Amino acid sequence: MLNTPWETGSDLYRKLVVSALVTTAIGIVIAVIGAATGQGALVFTGIPIIVVGMVCHLAGMVVRSRDVRRRMKDQR
Repeated sequence: MLNTPWETGSDLYRKLVVSALVTTAIGIVIAVIGAATGQGALVFTGIPIIVVGMVCHLAGMVVRSRDVRRRMKDQR
């Protein structure tokens, strides 16, 4: 059995990772559509959405490290 973060991560970690991926993808699609159509406002709307996705990703990393610390503490 592989010991991947997805297998050993908590439900909160999984939700944060999926929401980060979806939010970032939506932001990228909006920014690309805005760039392709020449609408600068749409590009600048997509940028904060991408940032929200990155914040979700960072929160997932914090939750993951918290879970690992708890697991290591319980093993002692």
